[in-house]
Amino acid sequence: MREFLIRPDPDAPRLTRAVTGRDQTGRETEIRVVEERALTIYLNGQEIVTAMTIGDYPEYLALGYLLNQGMLLASDRVTAVEHDEELEVVVVRTERETDYEDKLKKKTRTSGCAVGTVFGDMMEALDGVRLPDAALRTSWLYALSRKINTAPSLYLEAGAIHGTVLCEGDRPLVFMEDVGRHNAVDKIAGWMFREGVSGADKILYTTGRLTSEMVIKTALMGVPILASRSGFTAWGVELARQVGMTLIGRMRGQRFVCLSGEERVIYDADPSAHPEEDARHRRKGAAADG
Repeated sequence: MREFLIRPDPDAPRLTRAVTGRDQTGRETEIRVVEERALTIYLNGQEIVTAMTIGDYPEYLALGYLLNQGMLLASDRVTAVEHDEELEVVVVRTERETDYEDKLKKKTRTSGCAVGTVFGDMMEALDGVRLPDAALRTSWLYALSRKINTAPSLYLEAGAIHGTVLCEGDRPLVFMEDVGRHNAVDKIAGWMFREGVSGADKILYTTGRLTSEMVIKTALMGVPILASRSGFTAWGVELARQVGMTLIGRMRGQRFVCLSGEERVIYDADPSAHPEEDARHRRKGAAADG
């Protein structure tokens, strides 16, 4: 499989806009800033959620979101995915009749933004998950870091955005970006579902924190290795150990830390042979970690 089947297009006119302001000296300056758009996702005839997104790959985002919330099943036959750009709506249609009215009401009652119930449902889906065996060479990590960090991206062009990359060995396959790190993961989940791609031999790389939700979504996608340039949360580490996931964080330049699944790691590269991270990535990485 070749590298970068999908990659960011920082020159796409709908994803950023030029904004004029003044810098620290009072001089007029123009920079590119990332767009945010509302996208409403429907499953058959039912409105599910409105997400803020940069607006690329809306079909993959809708499919991945529904999969990761347990509303779309891996066994479902999707008959259509319809995107209306003017109305900013995606409708996913399935052969199976669906009705999540009770689930959506419960979310509204428990918390305004539905996070508590969504998280609880995802935790239930994690019961019994045990990820497959897979090898991870440190030479792959260094190669992936270099290829991803030097690829054209909105992250380098405008910042204020998260990236997630599905990888196989030392090859980045699908590189998605969005204003929310979970949106970027959902786009990849949607692509995997649409293309029938297994996660068993894959690595997921992200610029965001390794939180419990990130670990859960990666596990539900069947991906056994999750790596990030950012740091960990304690519960993220605990859940990774529970499902047998290899969790790599603080992956910058020569350095990284493995806090779960270290038995998969094959140390076949000399860290000193690899350069430290470019200062541009360090500055933007600090801003994106949130």
